[in-house]
Amino acid sequence: MTTIQIELPDATANAAREAGLLTPQALERLINDALRCKQAADSLLSIADRVAAAGIPPMSMEEINAGVKAARAERKQRAGGH
Repeated sequence: MTTIQIELPDATANAAREAGLLTPQALERLINDALRCKQAADSLLSIADRVAAAGIPPMSMEEINAGVKAARAERKQRAGGH
């Protein structure tokens, strides 16, 4: 187990304490969530770098929306929806 000491402005510390965010369990959850977000962002950036290196042109918002709509329709059809 590691002990960490941090310095926060009083207002921030008081608000965090009142919100229950300064307990070891809450801090662990916050840090784990931040780590997952960072890993996801790093993964997306890595993919973006590979797409750029491959010379694949960016999709327009219309193309993205059409793809999302098609994927949702396919999922709905597989689930037996109408």
